[in-house]
Amino acid sequence: MTVLSHLKKISNSAVLSGTEKKSINTSIATLEQRLEYYFSKEISEKFKFGSSTRGTILPRNMDRSSDIDYMVVFSDDSYKPSTYLNKLKKFVDRYYSTSEIYQSSPTIVLELSHIKFDLVPAIDDVWSGYKIPASAADYLEWVSTNPNDFNQTLIDKNIEHKSLIKPLIRLIKYWNSKNNYVFDSYLLEKQIVGMYFWSCSDLKEYFYKAINNLEVDYFAAQWKHDKVTRAKEVVAKTMEYENDDMPYTAESEIKKLIPEI
Repeated sequence: MTVLSHLKKISNSAVLSGTEKKSINTSIATLEQRLEYYFSKEISEKFKFGSSTRGTILPRNMDRSSDIDYMVVFSDDSYKPSTYLNKLKKFVDRYYSTSEIYQSSPTIVLELSHIKFDLVPAIDDVWSGYKIPASAADYLEWVSTNPNDFNQTLIDKNIEHKSLIKPLIRLIKYWNSKNNYVFDSYLLEKQIVGMYFWSCSDLKEYFYKAINNLEVDYFAAQWKHDKVTRAKEVVAKTMEYENDDMPYTAESEIKKLIPEI
């Protein structure tokens, strides 16, 4: 194989299988039925958002933190966020008592054997739209959000670049998961979509460009800076081997970043 064929192979594997999709859809349908029965008119909307709606979610065997972001919009907006978090916690305790359940800023996490749900309580303000709990220790404040505003931006970027952006994102999210999550998954996607890919023609060139343009916050932990620096060094070495007409050595080098599954 070559570097390009290896990257294509891994990218093609980084999508949910038909079996996984069926299992997840069944779990979502069950979740929705239970929400309707338990809350009835207390909730006005419920829907998926995040990477599962963008086609950039990874299989669990490639990302142990892979999850379904799911928003539950409550009709009564008069309470503090902690009230709604408690309501969701009681709901999952009732219907999923044998599953792992915990609170994670600012969601209730429901971890099943095949997928993890991040249940996000929300209210719909007539003036400012959806609001979710702020990522703070006390969960006392609301923050406005547009849960699927990034989806169209990604779609447009993917079309503009010959449908290579989504495969690229999946590759780099795989690298991210293998390196202890240097980046928040959503912010990583946004960073990639914001990059320029002039003169890139195939997935390999897009991958090289993206890795070389990755930026870590100046104040981030040193280990994160080290991981990104290491990734850029591997790409530089891979390109050097390719320039020296050593395709098999180049492929072995890039596997340090994107290993076989």
